[in-house]
Amino acid sequence: MAITSTPRTATVDDAALIGRTLARAFDDDPMMRWFFPDDSSREKSLGRYFTTLLTRQYAHHGVCERTDSAAAFWVPPQAQAVPDAGTVRELQDILGDRAPLFRDAVEAAAEHTPREPHWYLAVIGADPAAQGGGHGAALLRSGLARADAASLPVCLESSKSANLPFYEHFGFTVREKFPLPGGGPLLWAMRREPLSGADVRDRLP
Repeated sequence: MAITSTPRTATVDDAALIGRTLARAFDDDPMMRWFFPDDSSREKSLGRYFTTLLTRQYAHHGVCERTDSAAAFWVPPQAQAVPDAGTVRELQDILGDRAPLFRDAVEAAAEHTPREPHWYLAVIGADPAAQGGGHGAALLRSGLARADAASLPVCLESSKSANLPFYEHFGFTVREKFPLPGGGPLLWAMRREPLSGADVRDRLP
């Protein structure tokens, strides 16, 4: 069966597939390695982590899309971007003794979140085996088109410096850089202003 990079809506029924995909995508991510330092259990723990985020949080408060080898979770304006109490408890169980670091990281990132209406890209990742196949770019374009249609900016945070050029290619700029508390990795907060009309035709890759 051919692998397609065409975005389609992701639901809780896709949780197992998406959990595996994002676990592989984020295996080398500095923040995920900080949350899950044990190499032997990281992939399993990350699978549970992303499955929980989808089924408990973003499937209900966001827009979730996937391809055959990638997934993205978006939060529209006025929706709930911070995990609710039940989700946090489940994530804390997955994180074990690293749970306080997660709690502090969520709080720190929230302090740097813009207050004006915007779309927020919470998670995007592609299976390394499929990287270069356009899966992440297709999902990013899909979400950016929604934001552009509403004339709203898009914000995200990245903890992997190697990913910054990818986002910059799509019009994002770094608005600030800050370390996570407790000796955690750096986060780069990025923002993209909306495009419209001829700007979309001329500039969107």
